[in-house]
Amino acid sequence: MRGPFLIATLTLFAALIVPPPVPGRAAPLPQQLTQESTVERVLQRGVLRVGMDTFVPWAMRDKTGKLVGFEIDVATRLAADMGVKVEFVPTKWSGIIPALLTGKFDVIIGGMGIVPSRNLKVNFTQPYDFSGMSIVAGKEMAAGFKDLEDFNRPEVILTAKLGATSVMAARKYFPRATLREFDGEAQIYQEVLNGRAHAAIASAPTPAFQALDHPEKLFLPFPDTFTKEPIGFAVRKGDPDTLNFFDNWIRFVSAEGYLQERKHYWFETRDWRHLVE
Repeated sequence: MRGPFLIATLTLFAALIVPPPVPGRAAPLPQQLTQESTVERVLQRGVLRVGMDTFVPWAMRDKTGKLVGFEIDVATRLAADMGVKVEFVPTKWSGIIPALLTGKFDVIIGGMGIVPSRNLKVNFTQPYDFSGMSIVAGKEMAAGFKDLEDFNRPEVILTAKLGATSVMAARKYFPRATLREFDGEAQIYQEVLNGRAHAAIASAPTPAFQALDHPEKLFLPFPDTFTKEPIGFAVRKGDPDTLNFFDNWIRFVSAEGYLQERKHYWFETRDWRHLVE
């Protein structure tokens, strides 16, 4: 009898010293999460702030200085469907995740590959696109290079954009080569054009565009990408409502055909070239 009596006594004592919850003192957790979600704040503000960096043809400046490109179209359409304005916040790629975490913008829409190391810091939507790494090489320094192993030698110098997944791809596939990283995308190609590097690694189709623009100096050693990676929006952790909305928006515009149409225009044609040249 001692055991049941002791448990009953302790239960009664706990009930006496712990006050019951007061109705109305705080909003229920689901309601609080909704009120504090990024989507709700964007709707209240009337502006969706988008973090991005310039990558051809994802995002670039036209001849008037206006941002154009695949990501610009995607973010602009997203804001329009939310009934708000869009504000682009250009940010160096190497610092774009810390900038999101400190609240400088609401979402990253910038061709960001979904990789585990990033996913530990941010949450990703479902993929709205797939990309892959490609190589453009200098005709003089990389003469005769035809496969991946030709670039995986100690005397080979490769370039990639600092903080991009091209850096991870370079280290994985070409561990013996020398890798030089630069803040700006234009710099990685300029190094090859100036004969200071054998090749540049970046997301397709930009390397192919570079080869078309400089046929006397550059070439594609192989036409296909050597990696495939999913691309998603990045948002801060702990915000299920925002993630849900973005996921379903991607499903909606994918079914509609909008993403495929804009991807074809920016990645498979050069009809936009007059805007930037």
